[in-house]
Amino acid sequence: MLERYARPEMLSIWSKENQYRKWLEVEIAVCEAWAELGAIPQEAVEAIKRKASFDVDKIAEIEAQVRHDLIAFLENVAEHIGEEARYFHYGLTSSDVKDTALALQMREAMDLIIADVGELVAVLKEQAFRYRDTVMMGRTHGMHAEPITLGLVFARWAFEMARNRERLHRARQAVSVGKISGAVGTYAALDPRVEELACRRLGLKPDPASSQIISRDRHAEYLWSLAITGCSVEKFAQDIRLLQRTEVGEVEEPFAPGQKGSSAMPHKRNPILAERLCGLARLLRSHLHAALENIALWHERDISHSSVERFILPEATSLLDYILISFTKLVRNLKVNQDRMKQNLRLNHRLYASERVMLALVNKGLSRQEAYKLVQEAAFKAWEEARDFGDVLREDATIASLIPSQEIEKLLEPAWFLRHTEVVFQRLDKLSTASG
Repeated sequence: MLERYARPEMLSIWSKENQYRKWLEVEIAVCEAWAELGAIPQEAVEAIKRKASFDVDKIAEIEAQVRHDLIAFLENVAEHIGEEARYFHYGLTSSDVKDTALALQMREAMDLIIADVGELVAVLKEQAFRYRDTVMMGRTHGMHAEPITLGLVFARWAFEMARNRERLHRARQAVSVGKISGAVGTYAALDPRVEELACRRLGLKPDPASSQIISRDRHAEYLWSLAITGCSVEKFAQDIRLLQRTEVGEVEEPFAPGQKGSSAMPHKRNPILAERLCGLARLLRSHLHAALENIALWHERDISHSSVERFILPEATSLLDYILISFTKLVRNLKVNQDRMKQNLRLNHRLYASERVMLALVNKGLSRQEAYKLVQEAAFKAWEEARDFGDVLREDATIASLIPSQEIEKLLEPAWFLRHTEVVFQRLDKLSTASG
């Protein structure tokens, strides 16, 4: 089912073809390092580079017999190289090749994801400025609170995704290490300079202290950054679902011509994309648990992590890539019902101004406790009797004696609550949309 939620570019990174290509890159980088140190003839390295090749089907055939994928790869490549194959894989253990190559694959996958995030930040920023003055009701605990703007919502999302971009960059750096240190990390059959030279050729840093493998805390950090990014999108998609409910109706995800929402109810226009993204985010973060379990390997290494990573790394990166691209399209084409937003602002009879009225009474000399009690009683009465908050305030003798009717009306104006929001958009204007 992965193909359903993965695009070809990401699937290509995790293909057998690319995996073996990365193994070959590592092997050749090591050969070049040995040659630079004078341990292998340069002519042999040139011959290896010229003749080295592999056949995915042939490797699978050999692996079925030897039960070791790296050995199967080596045997197949050696068939193509010929005599110079004696220098191929010189001094290495399997994990020198596999872990270093895996770092290259993880880096490639992360580069796609970071580019996705950059595009999403750009779209969120664009929508934030487009709807910077579109007033809607803010909600806490799912209940009406005070007025906000839709632009502020998009701005919050943009900044959160920018923070995710920083996390992803840090995770990319964490896994961009190689290890060419032998069977238990002691360089017994190697010169440590080989590791340094080979990693430099591959654009990696040497792991400062490896065992047979690169420690899996790095990979767990990588999965953590993917999971938290997915959680952010889930929160955003969930808000869209909540705002699309019939009772709210303030936004609506795109609905294509000819699309159908229900086999039984022709009227249905369901937020299926937002729901799908929420579901995939759950699956994505479940892979983090497996990555955390992979940290506690035995001594210098066991192989229990390997089978896990064959699933979680391709799946997690593919899922997040799909989630980000899909959500970007959703945001770009989101339908906004501004009339419904205005209607919903009037639903609570202007009770959103309760805090401002309370502070006005404090400024008139009442204690906070006295002001709170008066405003709460008026607010509850307005709600229970479905009356305008302003009318109920004017009927209260204490409030009316302190705040004139005209001033009460001014206290209930939505614009007052948004008078400082420009500072957010000034900050947003400086937010970079670049992937780097």
